[in-house]
Amino acid sequence: MNALQTKYGDQGLTVLGFPCNQFHYQEPGTEAEILNGVKYVRPGGGFVPNFQMFAKIDVNGPTEAPLYTYLKNNCPATTNTFTPLFLMYTPIKSSDVMWNWETFLVNKQGKVIARAAPSLDPMAWETMIQQELGLITSPGGAAVGK
Repeated sequence: MNALQTKYGDQGLTVLGFPCNQFHYQEPGTEAEILNGVKYVRPGGGFVPNFQMFAKIDVNGPTEAPLYTYLKNNCPATTNTFTPLFLMYTPIKSSDVMWNWETFLVNKQGKVIARAAPSLDPMAWETMIQQELGLITSPGGAAVGK
């Protein structure tokens, strides 16, 4: 995410991070403690987000943030297999975010373009991001995102 924010931030891309403690209690601390965990545990290796990190929220269940209700309602789920033992909310729905670092790509108009499992390398979205920012043309020849 840092690489995308660095490369395309000046051209209109904004990466936003929303910590969540609903996945095996992986984000139990304060926002400062969460940033420490990101730096040293997952993804680790000294990672420091260069994008805005928000306060911890719920992304699933009866207390999910309205933003995530919208995102999930407008893009297919990344999995149909969940491990209830590791999910700290109920009920589990097929549209739920599967784990921390699941990602959504939203255009300037607020339309959800794509959704990816946590294992996706964010750079795999580079062509879609370039199209949405109008930096390259779509396969049909028209500039996208302008």
